[in-house]
Amino acid sequence: MNFNIRHIPARTSGEREYGLTMMMDKGLSLKEAEHFIESSAPFTDLVKFGFGTALITRDLKKKVELYQSAGLKPYFGGTLFEMFYVRGQFDDYRRFVEESGLANVEVSDGTIKMEHDEKLECIRSLARDYQVLSEIGSKVKGVELSNEIWVSHMKSELESGAWKVIAEARESGTIGIYDSEGKANQELIDAIMQEISVNDVLWEAPIKAQQTMFIKLIGANVNLGNIAPNEVVSLEALRCGLRGDTFFDVLPEEFQSRKQ
Repeated sequence: MNFNIRHIPARTSGEREYGLTMMMDKGLSLKEAEHFIESSAPFTDLVKFGFGTALITRDLKKKVELYQSAGLKPYFGGTLFEMFYVRGQFDDYRRFVEESGLANVEVSDGTIKMEHDEKLECIRSLARDYQVLSEIGSKVKGVELSNEIWVSHMKSELESGAWKVIAEARESGTIGIYDSEGKANQELIDAIMQEISVNDVLWEAPIKAQQTMFIKLIGANVNLGNIAPNEVVSLEALRCGLRGDTFFDVLPEEFQSRKQ
């Protein structure tokens, strides 16, 4: 904060365990990554190389090292894991992760058919050497999981060694925990929150209305992901009540009469 003003929510800091922001890098150049770090690193925890972009990103190792030098945790998106796994190249995936110098990995099955026991074994195997994020939910429209399966999969993946479980939404925010119009499946979200600690769930929320909903529901220190590089500072402002959408949510009752 550039000036101390009263009634700003306390935010976690340093190497956070919750209150996380995950930025989605869909192809930033090294210079753009440097500029992102300059403006937004203090408000960012994780950087996901979206989709399979890691295979075609120029100066990949330099970019990984750049993010890590700023205290961020870069990792490859789950789609890349699925690309290797479906080809029977799990060991090659591990080698690529190791050669790239990563400390975090994502395991998902949003595009391919995969027995859940297989996924759990991948999580257990990778968790021996890496901090694992596992993603729940399909990327394919029309493929839906029951609330019970969402919850049971989240539980078993955390028990198998996942550091966080990711609630799928894609970069469009129109699938998984949302409908085709981007509206939240509140029944599913409530079911998850009843059984899983919110500190263990990273909710993909690329759209401002989705971010606002989760901040109002859980608080300033909710874990949010798939945030565009140019939206990270805006999200932090939203968390802290520095935008109209959450302006009065952070203020005590005595101020509520001033609401228009």
